Amino acid sequence: MARRFHAPYLSEPISSLATWTRNLAVFSVVAVLVSILILRFDFLEMKPALATFFGALGLAVLSILLGLAAFVAIWRNGSRGMSRILLAFMIDAVVLAYPAYLALQYRKLPKIYDITTDPIDPPRFEALAPLRNGDGTNTAVYAGLYSAEQQQKFYPDIEPVQIELPPDRAYAIALKLVNRRKWFVVDERAPQPPRRVGRIEAVARTPIMGFREDISIRIQPDGEDSRVDVRSASRYFASDIGSNAARVAKLIEDLSNAGEAEAQKPVKKVTPPPVAAKGNAKTVKK
Repeated sequence: MARRFHAPYLSEPISSLATWTRNLAVFSVVAVLVSILILRFDFLEMKPALATFFGALGLAVLSILLGLAAFVAIWRNGSRGMSRILLAFMIDAVVLAYPAYLALQYRKLPKIYDITTDPIDPPRFEALAPLRNGDGTNTAVYAGLYSAEQQQKFYPDIEPVQIELPPDRAYAIALKLVNRRKWFVVDERAPQPPRRVGRIEAVARTPIMGFREDISIRIQPDGEDSRVDVRSASRYFASDIGSNAARVAKLIEDLSNAGEAEAQKPVKKVTPPPVAAKGNAKTVKK
C-alpha cells in the first residue's frame, strides 16, 4: 500500500480571521451589485440605495483590515488561510477601485452640477422641471454665477455650436444624435421661425450607478444659419465629477461634425415631371 505524505502545514487549522476576511469581501461585492440594481431599476428611493452602496464599501474596507490582522495571526501561529486572504484582497480591490477614482476626481474637479453652452441665457428645463422638485433634487433653475465661473475655468471649450444650416435641418441632426445615444426623450418641439425655437429635453443616465442627468437642447436661427445651445445638469448631488461637462463637450463636437457633413451635401433639385404637349384635336369623320 502506498504511503501518503501529509505535510505538517496541512494539518494546521484554517485561521478564522482569514475566513471572515473572505466572507466579508464576497458579501461586499454582492451588496454593491444589489445597490446598483436598486438604483437602476428604481426598486427603492435614492437614500436607502446609497446607504446600501456605502455600506458595501465599508464592508470591503473592514475586510482589508481583517485580512491584515489575519496575516499577522498566520505569521505568528502558522495557521492556514493565506489563499483566502489574497482572494479577499483581490475582491476588495475590484469593489473599491472605481469609488477611489471618483473620490480623486471629486478632489480635482469643481463642485458644480450644471453645465451649459450659454450661462447668460441657458436652455430651460420645462417638461423636466416637475421632476426636479422632489426631496434632495437639484432645482430646474440654473446654478448661477459661481457655476458659470467654475465652468469657464475648468471647461473653457464648451461653447455654442454654429451650424451652417437652417434651424429645421439643425434640429433634425440634434434629434438624431440624441436618439443614437438612447437618451430618454421627454419633449421635442421642432423650430418654427421666426417666433418658436426648437427644443429637445431628454434624460441620460450615468454608466454604472444610473443616476439621472437632464439635458435641454435649444435650436434657434442665427441669420441664415442656426445656433445650438446645450445644457446638462445632474438631478442629484452638488458635484457631478465632470460627467455633464464630458457629455456636453462630446455632443457639441458631434453636432459640429454632423452639421459640417450635412452642409457639404449637394442640395437635390426636384425636377418637375415633363408636361405632355397638347396635340391638335382629332376630327372624327362620320
